[in-house]
Amino acid sequence: MSILSRFHLLSLVLLVLLFTCAMGCIQSIACKPRIRRENIVVYEVSASIDQCPTIIEENSPIVLRYKTPYFRASAGVVMPPVPRNETWVVGWIQACTQMEFYNTYGDIGMSSWELPELREGRVKAISDSDGVSYPWYGNTTETVTLTGPTSKPSRLTVSMNDNFYPSVTWAVPISNSNTPMLTHITRDQSFITWLVAMNSVSKERIVLQTVQWRMRVDIAVDPDMPLGSRASLVGRPYQEQPHILNYQEPIPPNALGRPNANDAQVLMWRPRRGASLVVIPPK
Repeated sequence: MSILSRFHLLSLVLLVLLFTCAMGCIQSIACKPRIRRENIVVYEVSASIDQCPTIIEENSPIVLRYKTPYFRASAGVVMPPVPRNETWVVGWIQACTQMEFYNTYGDIGMSSWELPELREGRVKAISDSDGVSYPWYGNTTETVTLTGPTSKPSRLTVSMNDNFYPSVTWAVPISNSNTPMLTHITRDQSFITWLVAMNSVSKERIVLQTVQWRMRVDIAVDPDMPLGSRASLVGRPYQEQPHILNYQEPIPPNALGRPNANDAQVLMWRPRRGASLVVIPPK
């Protein structure tokens, strides 16, 4: 075989090798598995508020306490195999979208818990995370973490619950007196709760389900009555049930990070006459 023929043969072999390597690379890129919405199965989604009235507690001479029924959400999810070097978290994210929380003290004035940025329209929602597990509502039953590589689909269940259990002073909160003056409590708060799959590294988020719900409390108080018989529920005894939407609401940026609603809220005193005062500033 001549030198020229050998050169042509060697060139042909090199071209075949290069083509084979290139096709292998292209195929590797094309076939690399990726988590997509259409590959995730969501089933048995439930969202409800317990069918029981708010419970009023008059055990303390300092504060009235009330405990609302629980909002509960649960879902089953089947995640496709997770690629190597990827970690995905599936769970619940919740944000407050509206809050009115007024405690009236006769003709003197009222105290109110407020979210200033939300009240003034500067944000659409504020995170309702536990304050540690941002952006998630919690990190026990609320989330499941999948670390790749996994060779087969993963079946999991995530659930959460939420309710109100606050204390309201019988006396005017800025007064040194312990005389009961509380006459009414009104609370109306709305939330959006998202079921989400999120890549822990890239922060890619896939919204799987959206739930809207609302909790309302209306309590009349007669401060002249003896402790234990001052307060009573007025209005509807049971809560409106949550709405599982057939479309997905986008998650506003403020729903994903600090501050959460507990840290952002401020307690104001708004007298019938005179200037308003900050009783408890935001954290």
